[in-house]
Amino acid sequence: MAKRKRGIFGWIWFVTWRFLLFLTLFLLLLRFVPLSTTSFMLQSSYPVTQHWISIDKLPAHMAMAVVASEDQRFPEHFGLDFTAISKALNQYQYDDGLRGASTITQQTAKNLFLWPGRSFVRKGLEAGLAVSLEVIWGKKRILEVYLNVAEFGKGIYGVEAACQHYFQKSARHLTPEEGARLAVLLPSPRTRDPHNLTPYLRQRVVWVEQQMQQLGTGYLNPILDN
Repeated sequence: MAKRKRGIFGWIWFVTWRFLLFLTLFLLLLRFVPLSTTSFMLQSSYPVTQHWISIDKLPAHMAMAVVASEDQRFPEHFGLDFTAISKALNQYQYDDGLRGASTITQQTAKNLFLWPGRSFVRKGLEAGLAVSLEVIWGKKRILEVYLNVAEFGKGIYGVEAACQHYFQKSARHLTPEEGARLAVLLPSPRTRDPHNLTPYLRQRVVWVEQQMQQLGTGYLNPILDN
């Protein structure tokens, strides 16, 4: 029996380390190539539009807008924001809803490999993948991929496609105010339009711009200059 148990554990280890090796090599490959599709794009019920753009060709205020709106501790954490996770778990205990706490890294991992919805299983996979992205990709690549795969409307993925759709120009020429308008779409992109924002979302745009100014123009320089 002991020999059989060792055989089972040995088989599990055999499969596990080969899977981890494959995942590492796959993520290394994705670190250097433009991504033309993701799990979320493949699951989209709308025709998909996406145009890859290098983060070096984007104005710095576009990256600042999404960081200010979505994840202000992005330069500091290692894929997981434990303060936000603690708050989300406390909220979960009170209203039985698992919400929030996702960093930009986690959102990138989710968009690339997972599925919509909220569950502890998906959150667990998301957390593991997020840490892997931090180790293998680094902050600049994570932010670049996020800006290119996040959904900004029905089937509109990435800031370049969003700018061409909403503003009829390339993201290279995006203004800070337009960047903030795109950033406030992210939590619910299929129901929001930067040209038709509710009073709450207009206030949110102002708040994002204020946060961008407060964080400072050099806040992301240690990431973007790498």
